[in-house]
Formats: sequence, C-alpha cells, structure tokens
Amino acid sequence: MKKDHLNTQDFDIWQTIREETEAAAASEPMLASFLHQTVLRHETLDAVLAYHLSSKLSSQIADARALFEIYQQALCCDTEIIGCVEADLKACYERDPACDEYSLPLLYFKGFHAIQAHRINHWLYNNGRKTLSYFLQNRSSEVFGVDIHPAARFGHGIMLDHATGFVVGETAVLGNNISILHGVTLGGSGKESGDRHPKVGNGVMIGANASVLGNIRIGDSVKIGAGSVVVADVPSHITVVGVPAKPVGRASNAPAADMDQNIILDGTDFII
Repeated sequence: MKKDHLNTQDFDIWQTIREETEAAAASEPMLASFLHQTVLRHETLDAVLAYHLSSKLSSQIADARALFEIYQQALCCDTEIIGCVEADLKACYERDPACDEYSLPLLYFKGFHAIQAHRINHWLYNNGRKTLSYFLQNRSSEVFGVDIHPAARFGHGIMLDHATGFVVGETAVLGNNISILHGVTLGGSGKESGDRHPKVGNGVMIGANASVLGNIRIGDSVKIGAGSVVVADVPSHITVVGVPAKPVGRASNAPAADMDQNIILDGTDFII
C-alpha cells in the first residue's frame, strides 16, 4: 500500500529514496552492491541520476565517466532540470498502481530514464553541443526503445508508462502533468521543414499506440484514446478516439492524473 507522503510538509523525496533503497539492499543481498553503487554512495539526487544514466548509456565511444561528468555539468548549470525530475518521480508514484516506491522509477523504469536522458540532451542541444545531443539521442533509442529529438520541449510531471516505441519530433512541445502510454507518436505530417509537430497542453492523457501528427494543438485535459490518429486541433477537456480521431465526449478535469482508459460516449455534438 502506498504511503501518503505528498501531504506531509516535511516530505523529502531524496531522503525517502535513500530509505527505500537501504531497505531494498537489506532485503535482497544479491543487489546490495548495485544499490550502493547507484544510490547509497551518492549525496544528492542529481548525482544518482547522472551516475545511473551514464552507466546505462555508456558505450565504447563515450565511456561512463565522461558521460557522468557531462550529465553533472548539465544538472549543475540548469537547476530547473532536477525540479522536473522530482515532479516526474511523483507523477509515476501517483499515477502508476505498480509504482509503490519513489525509488522504483529512478532505478528500473525505462520510461522515466528516457525522459530524464532527453532533458539533459535538450540542455546539450541548446548549449552548443548539438552533435553530442544527437549521438545521445541515438544511444537512448538503442537502449530505451524511444526516439525523442533533442530539440523537443518537455514540461514537468510527465509519466511515460512502459515507453517502448515512443517517438517525438523536433518541434513538438509537451506541457505539464501529462501521461503517455507506450507506442505513442508525436510526429510530423508531410515533408515541409519548420514548425511541424504537435503542441500538447497540460493534463493530457495519450493512450497506447496513438499518433498525433502535424503542427496541431491539443488543449488542456484532453483524453486521446488508444490507437487513435489525431490530425486536427482538439479543444480542451475533450475525449477523442478513432482513425481519424473524432470527439466523443467531455474529458475529466485531469485525465492524466485519473489514468482512466475507458471511453464514455456522452452524445454531445462537437466540431473540430
């Protein structure tokens, strides 16, 4: 059963992660060394994230120590990143019934790892290191099974559940508190260059294997049904389903938080 940490004023997510990891190391001696190396020997969440991502994404071309230093530099220079990391951890804990500890996404959820790797790639892209950001985008694709262009802009509180097959194009923009299932594409339409990818509002939930295509706007608190293909703007608080996606009813105030995959037809007429 999950503990209600979020209503506690003195809740410290980093301290909670350490306590959870200490308990895990004591209960599973086989992983004690891994848990110590990854979490317990570090002093901050920044250092844990830098170490864990660099270990996963290292290669013969870019070794783990070099990547660790690059990731630490990014997290030090842009202090907003770690705030987004904490919001993403809380999103996983609050919305995923399989996540009953804050340490689980940090240690084991590749969707979380892919989002955080992208946050650092985005910083590299915007700070004169585009070549490295492209290299690490490719490496993340190989390791995590996702493909996120380093120029894409992400807000905070994003949960990418399962992750496999997630694709995001160059000019896509994601707002805050969004939930995305596996196989989702935020892609372009046609072959024109320039601004050609979706802009996704706050509180949106995108179901598994949905495709959102073109320079279109998805309003706040929209629910997109699994397998849908969205090729036109969607107003806020609307549920859309189908190929091509059509509005079928209102969405709740917080589809991303609810994670309710059911589609309820309300008989209301919408035009989009």
